[in-house]
Amino acid sequence: MNPHITVITLGVDNLERSVAFYRDGLGFSTRGIIGTEFENGAVAFFNLQAGLKLALWPRSSIAADTGLPMHPPSATELTIGHNVGSSAEVDAVMAQAAGAGASILKPAQATFYGGYAGYFQDPDGHVWEVVFNPAIASLR
Repeated sequence: MNPHITVITLGVDNLERSVAFYRDGLGFSTRGIIGTEFENGAVAFFNLQAGLKLALWPRSSIAADTGLPMHPPSATELTIGHNVGSSAEVDAVMAQAAGAGASILKPAQATFYGGYAGYFQDPDGHVWEVVFNPAIASLR
């Protein structure tokens, strides 16, 4: 398999609240909620970078579509890394997230690998790491 990830879908409990957080609070670009005319079809897509989108889809719709039973969410199953170019940018994004209503899990601070990072959770508990890693280019 040649990995070509084009969409990361996050299951959410309240689609409207989550769209407001990402669109209004973090400034992500979206056309808003689409697919409401279909049962379990309501979804929102956000452009992240060339070829990559973030989708928000109700957890109940994911369960219905996959046939999996609903389970309580666990914040430790996945983190989303948002790499920026400086420690100051980390601080700015963390402040923006806090202003949008995110819960700050770990304030930004120096890391063991020589970087600078902090963690926040969106309204549905998804964990984002905002990080400046001066060695990120060497990981390719």
